[in-house]
Amino acid sequence: QVQLVESGGGLVQAGGSLRLSCAASGRTLSRNTMGWFRQAPGKEREFVACINWSGGSTRYADSVKGRFAISRDNAKNTVYLQMNSLKAEDTAVYYCAAGREYTPTYYATLAGQYDDWGQGTQVTVSS
Repeated sequence: QVQLVESGGGLVQAGGSLRLSCAASGRTLSRNTMGWFRQAPGKEREFVACINWSGGSTRYADSVKGRFAISRDNAKNTVYLQMNSLKAEDTAVYYCAAGREYTPTYYATLAGQYDDWGQGTQVTVSS
């Protein structure tokens, strides 16, 4: 069974940047679509970004498009989320998730497409 561990969260001022990392262990995820989701207090978990197995295809929620960038390093079994121009509304717990092998990114915006989840990392943006 794969374990996903997120890191890099914290407190940042509006307009600042953070880089989240998601390190996987237990098995290689080099063939799996990977995603980031977030959940704010009192709200449902929502899709943020996903990336296909090669890194050649990505997809973003409209709310983060142009500000966030997802990437992966298959040699390190790690996925990243670079978050720039952060806003107060980006405050949430961010979760990394491992999807199925070779899933196209246009299918990978739904939480049901993911089988393994990390414990989450808190991102707080102060205005």
